[in-house]
Formats: sequence, C-alpha cells, structure tokens
Amino acid sequence: MKAVVYKGPFEVAVEQVEKPGLQHPNDVIVRVTSTAICGSDLHMYEGRTAAEPGIVFGHENLGIIEETGDGVSSLKRGDRVVMPFNVACGFCKNCTAGFTGFCVTVNPGFAGGAYGYVAMGPFTGGQAEYVRVPYADFNCLKLPEGDANESDFVLLADIFPTGYHGNELADVRPGESVAVYGGGPVGLMAAYSALLRGARKVFVVDRVAERLQKAEEIGAIPVNFADGNPVEQIKDQTEGEGTDKGIDAVGYQAQARGEDREEPATVLNSLVETVRPTGALGIPGLYVPSDPGGPDEQAKQGKLLVAIGRLFEKGLRLGTGQCNVKRYNRQLRDMIIEGRARPGFVVSHELSLDEAPSAYDKFDKRVEGYTKVVLHPNR
Repeated sequence: MKAVVYKGPFEVAVEQVEKPGLQHPNDVIVRVTSTAICGSDLHMYEGRTAAEPGIVFGHENLGIIEETGDGVSSLKRGDRVVMPFNVACGFCKNCTAGFTGFCVTVNPGFAGGAYGYVAMGPFTGGQAEYVRVPYADFNCLKLPEGDANESDFVLLADIFPTGYHGNELADVRPGESVAVYGGGPVGLMAAYSALLRGARKVFVVDRVAERLQKAEEIGAIPVNFADGNPVEQIKDQTEGEGTDKGIDAVGYQAQARGEDREEPATVLNSLVETVRPTGALGIPGLYVPSDPGGPDEQAKQGKLLVAIGRLFEKGLRLGTGQCNVKRYNRQLRDMIIEGRARPGFVVSHELSLDEAPSAYDKFDKRVEGYTKVVLHPNR
C-alpha cells in the first residue's frame, strides 16, 4: 500500500509499504478515506524530535472498516469510524478514570500511545491507504454512513477535541473572556470551542493573516502580535484587567515577537501577564522533555525559564497535557450531526496522498493559505 514515510528533516515521500494485518482478535483494519496533517507532525518533519527515518506518519484518521478480528463485538465490516489519535486499552487505571491520553498498557514504560508518532508506541500511522486499530471496540467511534461532513468528522481524531480540551484545562465558563495564543488549527479549535461554551469575548493571537482572518470569521477578536505587544493589545480591550482565562495552543516552538528566532517560553510568560489574577491557563500546546533543535542548552533539555513567581503572585491555576480524546469525541460528534458545530471551517486544502510531500512543505512554511490539510488516500 502507499503511505507517507519520513525520510529525514524536511523530507517525506509517498512509498509502498506493507499493508497492515490483524495482529490480535481485538484489532480491525480500516481503509482510510481521510487523514489530516497535524502541526505535531511538523515537529518530526523538521527534525525536532528523535524520530528515525522510516516512520509512517498520521494520527488523525477516518475510514471504513475492512476487516475485523474475532474478538471485536461492536463493529463490523463497512462501518465508518474515526479514531482518537490516542491509542488506549480502555481498562488500565488511567483509561478507566478517563485519561485515555495517558494509557499505561499500550506503550510499556510510557504513559500514552499514538499512531505514527515518535516514542508513542509501535503503531503505524494512517497517512496511508490502510491502518490497523488495536483495542478497536474502545478506540473506534462510529459515524453516520456515507461521506457527509467528512472534513468535520476527521477533526474528531485530534484537533477539535484538543481545542476543547484546552478549554477544559482552563475551566472556561459561559460569560468569560479568553485569550488563545496561536491561531493554527488547534488554536482556532480552542477559540471555536470557547465560543461554543458561551465565552463572551475570545482573542486569538497570531501573525499569519489567513489564521487571523479565520478567527475573525468565527466571531473571535484577532490580535496580530507583529503589530505590538499582545498583552497590551488585549488589556486595552479588557479595561486593563486582562482575560479570565488563557490557552496556549503554540507550544515549545513559539516565536519571539518582532524577531525571527524561537523563544520557547514566550507564550507561557505572555499568558501569565494576559490573564487576570486568580484566572486559569490551559496548556494543550506541545512541550517536550528533549528538543534537539532548541535555541539553547536548557531548551534542548525541555527546561524553560517561566515566570513562576508571577504565576504564584497572581494566584493562577494551570492545566497541562495532551488531550484525552475519548472524553469529548462522542459529544462533539453529536454536535456535528445535529448541526451545532462545523469545525471543518479550518480545513484549507483537501488533497490526494500523492500530494503529501508538497503539502508538508507548504504547511510547514505557512504559505498559500495552508492552515489545515486533509489527505484522501483512496481518491
């Protein structure tokens, strides 16, 4: 089968690899109809992780079940399903508590598993014609038959629940104001989720014109940090108080304002200043314990200079960690089915699998309006 294979920094190729087969009675094989490129994939693509050449990328996957193991009881051939990027067992201590992003069964020695991602277990990615899904009864979410709302439903694998998770981490409530740093796909989903939850005012901080335009289109307030200090811009629009809540949808590759260099802690420190005393921060943006491309030795070890004194002084709460997709995906699916949510607005390009190398290059460079790419392996 064809698949997107990592070759080295800034290089992927579409190659023939072995088609997956059933390895356990609880497995299913899914024929992939949609698979999205994630900003997290770019960390590996850019050589900013320990990923070795040969990894098949792709953790945002949707498709049709083609084969089921003998132990699968709730699914059948022909079912249309979307899978959380988290691979989870469903029965360990963390899974039963709802923390499926931190399953301790599927990836021994590490809390959490995922498709096609470095250090996240032996699970081949779904930027391919087929993908194997373990513990399928638990990990597959059924969708309506047909192909309606495909660009909405594929986002249930990761970015829609992750954006919503940022709001949960920050405890966003109706009537509150929220600052979202980062207008990429997760940031836009965080802003959209805040509005769905009843936030009265949502700011989105970025400098990419297409992202800021999409933020404005959904009813958020765009803040271009190239125009000036975003903290001051937001305080000017909140009577000097700052926002009730803040969400970091950028992570460790944050850019220094006004300079073409990285400053990994800049978003965290900006949020500490943006959010009013006794507010809360949600941090779904990715931070890693090791970054070979970090701008200094501390950053390379995942150690950042964060204004912990100001955090404490202001009595701010914070929540961190990757999304437990299973906690949210069923309800978010039903909102899509009922027409209450249309997250697919963030999708800018729908392409064939063969176009993946060009799509990675353009998405990484933030050119030609590339905000979110969905690949269709079987078109």
